[in-house]
Formats: sequence, structure tokens, C-alpha cells
Amino acid sequence: MEKRLAANVRDNHVSQRGAIDAAQNGRQRSEQKSRAPDKGDYIAEDGEELSRIHKVRVIRNEKREGLMRSRVRGADAATASVLTFLDSHCECNADWLEPLLERVAEDPTRVVCPVIDVISMDTFQYIGASADLRGGFDWSLVFKWEYLSQTERQARQKDPTQAIRTPMIAGGLFVINKAYFEKLGKYDTQMDVWGGENLEISFRVWQCGGSLEIIPCSRVGHVFRKRHPYSFPGGSGNVFARNTRRAAEVWMDDYKQFYYNAVPLARNIPYGNIQDRMELKRKLHCKPFSWYLKNVYPELVIPTSEGGPGGSLKQGTACLDSMGHLLDGNVGLYPCHDTGGNQEWGLTKDGLIKHHDLCLTLPVYAKGTTLLMQICDGSENQKWRHLEGGLIRHSRIPVCVDSRYHAQRGITAEKCDSNAETQRWHLYNNNH
Repeated sequence: MEKRLAANVRDNHVSQRGAIDAAQNGRQRSEQKSRAPDKGDYIAEDGEELSRIHKVRVIRNEKREGLMRSRVRGADAATASVLTFLDSHCECNADWLEPLLERVAEDPTRVVCPVIDVISMDTFQYIGASADLRGGFDWSLVFKWEYLSQTERQARQKDPTQAIRTPMIAGGLFVINKAYFEKLGKYDTQMDVWGGENLEISFRVWQCGGSLEIIPCSRVGHVFRKRHPYSFPGGSGNVFARNTRRAAEVWMDDYKQFYYNAVPLARNIPYGNIQDRMELKRKLHCKPFSWYLKNVYPELVIPTSEGGPGGSLKQGTACLDSMGHLLDGNVGLYPCHDTGGNQEWGLTKDGLIKHHDLCLTLPVYAKGTTLLMQICDGSENQKWRHLEGGLIRHSRIPVCVDSRYHAQRGITAEKCDSNAETQRWHLYNNNH
């Protein structure tokens, strides 16, 4: 039986917590009634126990509406000046709300999120997450967590309570001024079920004069599920692509072509009428996506003929591969599969070899050194030059990226040799 609380909208006054409005899919009630009870089994109406809590109102949709329209209905019914959106599968930590309310009270154009801790879906163990993360995405427009730069992490050591500017929010948990939520156009209610709404509201907030922040003094646990416990009419891939296309078409201007290059099948998914969202963009005098890339997310590498997101570094039929390693891990060679993932690399105009938010780094200025993936900070030991003939030479010392010892030590930096096949790398864009 599908069990899903589509949205919790919590009304907040700056000095006290207010009412909870829960908008729920209507078909859950009929499904629950149709289940044959075991002997002695008592089946309560969905939300009946919640409705007994002081100040809680439970609102039920007459039909399945999905996340976006359900949240808008709850927000419309809320009466206080601040809204808190929470997924139902959350556990709020001690004193989580006050730091969020304070930031919104200081500036109503701030949209703020807690640090999202992990609750194991198997054991419900509560696991604290790093506060050195922010939300981002790649050109396939899939949300990801990424480490703050070294400079930002050093600044946070002086004051670990300071707010973290984030290009993107995860979407399930945030606080926003109600009047500002309404002025910004609430949610795109033509999006269906789930997916892409966090992308759309993140672009809209930043481009239309607001800001997004993660507040380290606020922590909320979240159950990260392995699969959706509900169905997507038409399939989850098509629904997500439709929603994402709507966000891209409205907010990304010509940069949307990089999304279509990364996800070619999305071009064939109808996305509906976006005229009202384009009018909202004009009415609010929102900035172009180029402004967002320059001022909010300059770390997002723009694909060029030199390579970029969706590209790979090849040697014959083998490709440079992260081998599933993360921060401070080495890299290796693996048969090319041309689907990105562990083999997705980009060579930037600044000479960085990037794998998402990690860069290929020479940790010691010496030949024979194993190359590592480290946070991209633009330092000299991360800068390379792709030479004619395929060599990738370090910018400071005469060593080149070499695969000869990949089976023993991973990819290393060896004395440059234009005759060595293990030093010849071809940059290949998987989308062309």
C-alpha cells in the first residue's frame, strides 16, 4: 500500500511554532479503507493521530496531486508569516528551528535550510552529516552534495556557525517568508509528482533577488530511501525529465543546450505550457542564467571544445576512471563505457582536470608521484596543459599524466616522453 505524506507545511511565528498543515494524496484514504483488517486490527484514518496534536490541521486532497501542488495548498492554508517545509520522513534535532527563523527575520528574501543529517532507513540510526557541504548539480541537472572550497572551509574554522551560501537546495526541508514565497510564484504547479522542483525554486530565488543558505546551527535528520514508495504515472524518468525541462526552458536561457547535450532523450519529452512562468520571470525582473553562473555557481564548468561535463580522457579503449574513489583517492584506467559516471572528466580553460567538484592533483612535485583527487581550489599543483600529441603536462614541472603503473599504484606523474603511449590522452565528448 502506498504510504506517502506529500507535504508538511509548518506555520512559524518568529517567537513560537505554529500550525502544521499536511496536504495528502486522496487515494491513500481509499487504499487504506480497501485493505481487509486482521482480526482485532484497528485502522485509523490517515492523519487522524496528527490531527489530535494542538494547532495541527490535516488537509486531504480529493485526488492525487503530487508534491508541488500539495505544498502550495498547504502554504495557502497556513496563517503565519513564515513557512517551514519538511518531508514527512524527518526527525528534527534539538533547537533546530530558531536559527532558521532568525535568518529569515533578518532578511525575508533569504531561503534557509538546516544541515541534513542521515537517518538509516534500515535501523533508524541517526548519523551526523558534515557541515562542510553545499548543494550543487551537473549539466544533467541532477542534485549532488559537494564540498566547500578549501578557502571556504578555512574561513568556517574561524566561525563554524556562519551561514553557507548554496547554489542549490535539496528541496525537502527549508524555511521561507510566506509573503516572499507568494511573490516569487510559489511552486510551478504544472510539475507533477516529484522531482526538479528544487532545481526550479533554487534558480528562481537566486535569479530573482533572493538567496539560499544552509544554517550549520540547525540540524534535521532525513531518511534517505532506496526507492520511491509510490508510483509515477508514465514512469519516473519521464516525469523527472518533464519537470526538469520546465525548469531549464524558463530559467537557463541558451545554457539549456548543455542540459540537452548531457540528457539527449529529454528533448523528446513534452513539457507543457510555460507562458505563465515566463511572464513571472519578466514581472520579477529576474537576472539571466549567465549572472547565476558568474555570481552564484562559478565552479560549474561550462562545456567547451576542450572537454567538460560528459567528457572522458581516453587511451585506446580504456578511459581515466575514478574507480569509485572520492576525496584523496587515486584514479586508474578502466574499459570505456561512454556513459559518464566514474569516467566523466573535464579540462577547464584554467587547466584543471575536473571530476565533479574534485580535481586531479599532483600532491608532491616529483616524478613517480601517484595523482590524487582533491577539492578543486585552483592551486598550482592542480594545473595541467594538454599538449599537441596528447600529452598532459603539469604546469610547473616537466612531468606528464602516465598510466604505465595504473595496476599497481594508479595513474602517476612521470617524466614527459612524447613517444610513450601511456602518456597519450584523447579528450572525447560523449555527447558528440
